[in-house]
Amino acid sequence: MKSEAPVETVASGLKRQLLGYNDEIMAVRAFFEEGAIGEMHKHPHSQVAYVESGEFEVTVGDETKTLIAGDSFYVRPETMHGAVCKKAGVLIDMFSPVRADFLGEGDQS
Repeated sequence: MKSEAPVETVASGLKRQLLGYNDEIMAVRAFFEEGAIGEMHKHPHSQVAYVESGEFEVTVGDETKTLIAGDSFYVRPETMHGAVCKKAGVLIDMFSPVRADFLGEGDQS
């Protein structure tokens, strides 16, 4: 349940809540304060993100777009990507396979 899952601070203005997972897939809610930055990075996972609320400037590879509630984006494995929060909001991230590094089981970022 969303209300029972712990919320952890992962960076300035950014918190994360693991919603559910198994070895093949993971759902994560990411809470962004206005101005918070999801630094450019890459990982070996496929990722789909859904903008639940707020406004984000999202960069995937060489393309940057402004996304609002109801928008989504896909990130291929090993593709550089990041986001800047323009208006406080929430992203729902889906990863495949599971992000073991989010579980404290090694660095996969």
